[in-house]
Amino acid sequence: MERGLLWLPLLIVFFWLAWSGKNEYQKVEAYQAWAENFDKSKYDIYAVLGIKNNLITWGKPTKSGIVDVNTFSLEDIKIIRLLVDDKPVNLEQLPTKGNPSLEFIYPNNEVVKIPFTQIHLALQWLKFLEKIKGFNE
Repeated sequence: MERGLLWLPLLIVFFWLAWSGKNEYQKVEAYQAWAENFDKSKYDIYAVLGIKNNLITWGKPTKSGIVDVNTFSLEDIKIIRLLVDDKPVNLEQLPTKGNPSLEFIYPNNEVVKIPFTQIHLALQWLKFLEKIKGFNE
């Protein structure tokens, strides 16, 4: 009986991992169907992002689909910057840890923040969007 009690936590962990994997798989499947409409897109656990022409669409992935979907035009944006832990960073000296996000600032100072899981991925998207927008010309 003691051995059964020792194996019970492992069994619970196994079922929890299987359930988590199934949920994440369903999120990725929903994202793939959603992303077909875009020229370029990204998926991570915090947000999905897609761009078509100059329209950026982003939302939160769930197993039933993408929720809290927002769309804005890149032409309406004045500034795009990379934040780590809600602070602007020097692109030449990127931190190795933190919570990255891209911040889009409108001319009226309205702000949209899109979270990322990885700093280098957020930097790649920043460079890509700046190239489209023509900020570095």
